[in-house]
Amino acid sequence: MPKRIAYTFDPSTGVPPGVAPFSHAVRWGDTLYVTGQMPTDPATGELVAGDVVAQTKQVFRNLAAVLAHFDATLDDALMVRVYLTDFSDFDRFNAEYVTWFTGPLPSRTCVGSTGLAVGATVEIDLIVGLPS
Repeated sequence: MPKRIAYTFDPSTGVPPGVAPFSHAVRWGDTLYVTGQMPTDPATGELVAGDVVAQTKQVFRNLAAVLAHFDATLDDALMVRVYLTDFSDFDRFNAEYVTWFTGPLPSRTCVGSTGLAVGATVEIDLIVGLPS
């Protein structure tokens, strides 16, 4: 039976610091659960300026930085959960979202939220199948 292994990364690794008590990722066998990433610049620990597209780009860079520690990419994502604070951003978010995947898109849920940590407009978490 697999053992649960939790990972927390230092900002010097390209992964931004956590905004609450959590692990950046938890591995169970060949499955990786990646905590929701915020549009935080890992170099400064600050929220990136800009609209939903600018924030989405930073969130995906942060997710990719976590996945790189496991020799995985966004194309290994099985399930994506997206949180948006303004659904009028839905179409612009989707236009940016699809540019981050080269293979078939993972399954996805998009949730409207009245607020996110650090004043973000978007947060994304992942369930990833790790490559063998």
